[in-house]
Amino acid sequence: QVQLVESGGGSVQPGGSLRLSCAASRSIFSFYAMGWYRQAPGKQRDLVAHITSAGNTNYADSAKGRFTISRANAKNTVYLQMNSLAPEDTAVYYCHAREFAGENYWGQGTRVTVSS
Repeated sequence: QVQLVESGGGSVQPGGSLRLSCAASRSIFSFYAMGWYRQAPGKQRDLVAHITSAGNTNYADSAKGRFTISRANAKNTVYLQMNSLAPEDTAVYYCHAREFAGENYWGQGTRVTVSS
């Protein structure tokens, strides 16, 4: 059973930064892709960013230029550096991993609140 454990959420003022971490229970190279989704209250869960095993990245338009996804291979960890945070970034952020065969895994979520 794959486990994804997120950390790094919290409360921050507009314009601030946070770095989310997602630690996987096995090598991140064993997944086709890993990434981050977010779900705001009353809204659907949407992709924020993902990175494939080959190192290719993809970002939601709302994340481009502000967020950066990266990985620490030896730690089996994927990060999401979030800068210039705005109130509309407030959501629960979920780590996601997809197998090459298509199976999906989710973390438990970490809450990010951007408020003055």
